[in-house]
Amino acid sequence: MSLAETLQAGWYGGQRVPWWCHPLAAFYGVVVAMRRALYRLRWLRSVRLHCPVIVVGNITAGGTGKTPLTLALVDALREHGYRPGVVSRGYGGNRREPTLLDETPDPAEVGDEPSLIRASGVPVATGRDRPAAAQLLLGAGCNVLIADDGLQHYRLARDIEICVIDGSRRFGNARLLPVGPLREPLQRLHQVDFRVCNGGQPQVGEVPMRLQGGLVRALSDGHEQALARFSGMRVHAVAAIGHPQRFFDSLIAQGLEVIPHPFPDHHAFAAADLAFGDDLPVLMTEKDAVKCRAFAQSHWWSVPVRAELPATFYEALCTKLKIRAQSQSMALS
Repeated sequence: MSLAETLQAGWYGGQRVPWWCHPLAAFYGVVVAMRRALYRLRWLRSVRLHCPVIVVGNITAGGTGKTPLTLALVDALREHGYRPGVVSRGYGGNRREPTLLDETPDPAEVGDEPSLIRASGVPVATGRDRPAAAQLLLGAGCNVLIADDGLQHYRLARDIEICVIDGSRRFGNARLLPVGPLREPLQRLHQVDFRVCNGGQPQVGEVPMRLQGGLVRALSDGHEQALARFSGMRVHAVAAIGHPQRFFDSLIAQGLEVIPHPFPDHHAFAAADLAFGDDLPVLMTEKDAVKCRAFAQSHWWSVPVRAELPATFYEALCTKLKIRAQSQSMALS
């Protein structure tokens, strides 16, 4: 069993983690608390932009559904008359300098998630210096920004915080890394504006989110067909996301006989990774598909999903945006 599998078994399966994780978790907790205090005392400064910033993130390691929520927010903000843009660090990419993505970004350079988000037609900027990357979006005409996976990036000041929760795994053993999956203590949840629960049973105060699919899209030429056409068939399922089992379970729920192939999050795929020695269909997440199109075969398919949330959530979000905008206007006058 690999170290990652050992830790996952401890976080979510009740197994023991290695003894050396405990002193590391204690040290990590001190660092997290000190960093928060330095920003609260303004010894470390946050950069405030001349437009509202919405942060989408989580307090656990691994995927919770942030990217589908980000795309849903983009659509909702456009419907309310905003010109949104998305700023991201660009995990998985090798480009460090602030970059405004073109229409056909290279995932190896700017990351898989930013490339997927850019494919939806929304302006995206990446860079380790997120405030500098955000400035590029302001120059592109955006008037509201979404910081993808930015909950712990305090250097970029935010107006609204949204924490996405994995509804099935929740917070595991509720311990800090590496003893548990938490990036920050559970008390952090009380400081965010919205808690969005992806799947499972939302608790009091959480906004329910469901990922809906039903179609597959060919990597080779982009044509679509119903996912139901694969019902009862054996397929290879590929996922290099934070929680691959969620993807596998979604296919099983549609009646597919899944051969699972989990890979590490943000894995840089090569054609050899998907050479399974047969002609069975290969299904993968959209996030993985953006890294595989250059060498795609005709029987490879992506499975797009969309996030569905109650209309009241978007109404509450836009109300907060208006209130924050009015407060900023009064402060400047």
